[in-house]
Amino acid sequence: MRACVATTVHHPEDARIMHRQIRALLDAGHEVTYVAPFTYFNVTPAMGLAAVDVAYHASSGRARAALRRGVQDADLLLVHEHRLLRTLPHRRPPVVWDVREQVAPALLARAGRRHRVITPAVVPEATQVSAGPPPPGDTRVVHIGRLSAERGVTELIGLAERLVPHGIRLDLIGSAARDVRPLLRDAQRVGLLDWYGYVPNRHALRMAGGALAGLSLAAGTVPAPPTKIMDYMGRGLPVITTPQGAALVERAGCGLVVPLDVDAVLNAVLDLKESPARRLKLGALGHAEARLRHHWPDHAQDFVRRAESWAGLTAHAPAPVPVGHSHHT
Repeated sequence: MRACVATTVHHPEDARIMHRQIRALLDAGHEVTYVAPFTYFNVTPAMGLAAVDVAYHASSGRARAALRRGVQDADLLLVHEHRLLRTLPHRRPPVVWDVREQVAPALLARAGRRHRVITPAVVPEATQVSAGPPPPGDTRVVHIGRLSAERGVTELIGLAERLVPHGIRLDLIGSAARDVRPLLRDAQRVGLLDWYGYVPNRHALRMAGGALAGLSLAAGTVPAPPTKIMDYMGRGLPVITTPQGAALVERAGCGLVVPLDVDAVLNAVLDLKESPARRLKLGALGHAEARLRHHWPDHAQDFVRRAESWAGLTAHAPAPVPVGHSHHT
């Protein structure tokens, strides 16, 4: 099978796109053309990929031209943003939309009448679970993923300041929305925290290993439990989360659920610092749950089979797509 995978807004090293879906297709022996903003993010395409460079947030005309190049001889087109559905070339293979943002059920239904739609019920979120992660330490806490106001960046900076007297550092691993970058630079400049910017997911997970806890401080406006919680679980870290991640954490018993409040988060961190045995237990419970339910290699083969079916290359019809589910990263 020849598949074309396309985005103009995500980092080319996006974990779900590159390190899960594309890698699964390549490992299964399929050919992949990847349309992505390589130059904008200063990324060299991975070995084994045919690459089509496209401008970040490319205009409709440029996006359509890039897709036209990408789908030559392709059996399937997998797009990771709704906008690309409006720039499809006239001649194209079957189209699949992986829903990467919160969308209205009516939009999902409308798209589903013409194309395949991937939701978490079809291809679940997952992570690479470490076989033997180091035990949680007591000198730093980590936050993996994009930084923005709705993901608690103000509270994270406030927390970092409160942690300094306790000898605990805050590591922030991820890109940031433009409006919060000055706040992060200022906090780093005065020594409150370490902000590493965007780091490819496989390296970010390695950097997180051995932390006291992983933080997920999403506000109520973020509609789905962040994937970062699965990442923390997969590295054997206790999780401190706002109610947006409560379902994952409470099912596994792997962390603490707190309100989006600096005092509450600080108290949770200090409680874990004072109890090495509890840290170890929470981390172990999360790791076991992640290995059981959220290990991407356990889902990769099913994703590949679905992709082959959508391309018309197998006799299996994919399961109906549940409409009304959305996926936010």
